[in-house]
Amino acid sequence: MATAKRQFDNRSSNCLRKYKIFFVFGITILCVQVYLAYTFFAFENESRGVMKSSSNEAILSVPDKLDTNTMKGSRRNRTTRVKLDVKLLNFTPTCEISGREAVSAITRAQTQSCKQHIANVTCLSQQGTLYPKSLKSSCQHSPGFVHKPKNLGCFKDDKTLKVLTGYYAIYKSENSPEYCASMCLQSGYVYSGVEYSIECFCGMEEPPQVRRLPDSSCNMKCPGNPKSSCGGYLTINVFWNGIQKFRAQEAKNTSSKASKEKPARVAYLLTVNGRASRQVKRLISVLYHPSHFFYIHVDARQDYIFREMLEVERKCKNKNIRVARGEGLRHASIWGGASLLTTLLTSANEMLSQDHNWDFLVNLSESDFPVKSDTRLTEFLSLNKGMNFVKSHGREVQRFVTKQGLDKSFVECEARMWRIGDRKLPTGIQIDGGSDWVALSRDFVEYAADPKPDPLISGLLRVFQHTLLPAESFFHTALRNSRFCDTYIDNNLHVTNWKRKLGCKCQYRAVVDWCGCSPNDFKSEDFGRIRNTADRNLFFARKFEPTIDQRIIDRTEEWIYPSKVNASQKLKGYDTYWQSLYHYADVSPLADDTLLTISNSLARLTYKNLNIDPDIFNHIKLLETTAYFRSNSFLGILIRCNANTKDLENLESSTFQNEFPEQVESLISLKRNITITKSWQNRIRSLIVNTEYDQKEQTFRNLLGGISPISSPILAYELTVGSIIMRNLSVLWVDPHGQLADVNQLQVDEVVLFGHVKPQIVEPLVIGTWHVIIMAESDLVAKLNFLITPLAYWRNQKITSRKAREIHNGPMIPYKVTHNTNHRWTNYLSSSTATNVNSGYTEQRIGPELDRWIDALVSEYYGIKNTCWTMQMSKIRGKLEKCGETSWSSLSPDYKSDVCNLC
Repeated sequence: MATAKRQFDNRSSNCLRKYKIFFVFGITILCVQVYLAYTFFAFENESRGVMKSSSNEAILSVPDKLDTNTMKGSRRNRTTRVKLDVKLLNFTPTCEISGREAVSAITRAQTQSCKQHIANVTCLSQQGTLYPKSLKSSCQHSPGFVHKPKNLGCFKDDKTLKVLTGYYAIYKSENSPEYCASMCLQSGYVYSGVEYSIECFCGMEEPPQVRRLPDSSCNMKCPGNPKSSCGGYLTINVFWNGIQKFRAQEAKNTSSKASKEKPARVAYLLTVNGRASRQVKRLISVLYHPSHFFYIHVDARQDYIFREMLEVERKCKNKNIRVARGEGLRHASIWGGASLLTTLLTSANEMLSQDHNWDFLVNLSESDFPVKSDTRLTEFLSLNKGMNFVKSHGREVQRFVTKQGLDKSFVECEARMWRIGDRKLPTGIQIDGGSDWVALSRDFVEYAADPKPDPLISGLLRVFQHTLLPAESFFHTALRNSRFCDTYIDNNLHVTNWKRKLGCKCQYRAVVDWCGCSPNDFKSEDFGRIRNTADRNLFFARKFEPTIDQRIIDRTEEWIYPSKVNASQKLKGYDTYWQSLYHYADVSPLADDTLLTISNSLARLTYKNLNIDPDIFNHIKLLETTAYFRSNSFLGILIRCNANTKDLENLESSTFQNEFPEQVESLISLKRNITITKSWQNRIRSLIVNTEYDQKEQTFRNLLGGISPISSPILAYELTVGSIIMRNLSVLWVDPHGQLADVNQLQVDEVVLFGHVKPQIVEPLVIGTWHVIIMAESDLVAKLNFLITPLAYWRNQKITSRKAREIHNGPMIPYKVTHNTNHRWTNYLSSSTATNVNSGYTEQRIGPELDRWIDALVSEYYGIKNTCWTMQMSKIRGKLEKCGETSWSSLSPDYKSDVCNLC
């Protein structure tokens, strides 16, 4: 019995032990479930801080959300605190900087002055003194509430048929009638309401009185102000925010007056950048009228086009073309930079001070072009004097605020916009924005650009000083909240070629901590969009770029001025375009060293091709490099050079057709070394290796095609419609020694006809002929050769032997290609891919020896097609054509950009 009892006790203890394990395991699972449930509901509550519309589209609200793209990023940004490494600084910040974005910006900035500027702004922001907390609207009928919104009472709400049908947000710790009304007012909503303590609703329509309840039905306290009531369960306290529903004005197209309106006078503010001087001249020529005024602001870094515009000003005898110059009048603007607003306001002030009475200011760039005649524009503006034409975003305001980054602080320095953290926009005003291309009345310009601004403009300037894309919101917001609120017309007179899938490629990451979009260039196939503006109040279009498509510009001009068609097409240079890439007189910005190296080599090869003894010249001097286009196609590079230094300081741009002794210009073609197998010849339209690939326009911006050891080559391809079946291709990058440097995988199909691949190759690249081999499994598709050229210049100065040794000897580490990858493709890397690269003397080549090496390489990839003279030389008399009489030279006539007889 005792034995049996012991066995029973043992069994009992074993069962208890087993059940104890199950019990602990069950408790653990229960705890995990409770934790997950808590996390889920906490996340859900926080998610409700996102503003929503009746269509259930989530939009981040300004007061509660902190990041730009996703809620997940927002939550991470609020909780992540990092410490700034003060060892990187030669100064002591005035506060402890721990925000992730601010620390990142300070760390990435290159100069101590920029780091300190970012730190100072960040500290002011953390202290709450950087921006005004509130501003007062002076719009006559929508001043907004003072202190408290007007209480309309307690109303019965419904789960589906809401009293206020606009947006709502949940503020768990800040909600109150004042807080909710401020947010709704900012979004332009007339009414606001608080419900269930933490919920905030906005709407445009006053709730019906049939839903009115006793005030006691709204008895839940507000977390942001316990003394106030914030509705209840399906009961809502509703308030009037002190504004009326905004309605933009309608433009007039006919006049009710018997007498004819006095023609409006336009002041064009042209903000230009880059090197498209001929296109700017063409734009001025098309827009010109003696009663109009032109003020040209050239980016402070652009020396070439500044000289060109000064010459335009000098030739205008009517004195109605002015170029901004002088201290504080020229600014260096970047995409999205706060400096652009400074440029517009400073230029507007200068335009007001000029002795020209104008009625409207219209800002344009080199990428704009009219789509209606000047007569039609002035007639329209004459009917709408005193009105202001701006284009609104067309979205819900809070969505616009988030997508635009208005709830973020930015600092501009080192030609970059650094994002430093979140901010709250001032209360008391309605936020608006859209396009930065506007047509503003003189009265409003005087108000907005006043050197002694009123409190509204002064406060807005403080806000937009640290705002991304400030010109896209400043004028809109100033209009909505000033005495000019009834002059707002929602039309900036522009049609813009937006193609979001192509234009939103985050192509400005190099200059701004943001992912922005940019419109595409109009092309010939887009002319239908321009033609559709005929019966609409649209007078300008953008963007146009003659290096992308000049014929769309020709066609547009002929459409608005049909009387010019026959005469224009007969003129010399009608279907031709030239754009300068380099000029010897350029000071800023620095020329590309690869362009400078190859251009100088081509100058030497030009004289060598003439069989002239170089000893008769002091030296050969590169004067200008120009891209040459004809029939809407890029045909080559023009090299203008001089072999005598006398009078060199008196040379001017080729555009003005000055002729100098012993000066020639040559037309250079680019040799394409490509082989496509027979089975793929009808499938592949083009294969190009180059740098500076523009994903938006799907083309290379490096027209000369030079690639240096420190470049990042890209393969771009274009396929033929209807001839492709889905295939996986391998792209092999092989260096001049025949070594495999990288392999890319490429999938082609009938849907995507354009594409590009970028290899990850260790720099500096080996100098010489590289090979791109495209394989379809074991079948060869195509083979393409391209040149990596040595550099004769570094930062526009003759390269030193030390720098040459650093970048001309190839990479110091092996390529990042696995053994298996190398083994797989060994059989296809035949000895024919290896070229004779004499690496033993590379680091020693400098001066004339380096030039001869470069000339030998360049001559294999560039060919001299033609040469002309600007002043006949005795050594080659009768051998060459005069440049001004050719159809291709940059000195030949170009009526499109001729402004000599304009004014």
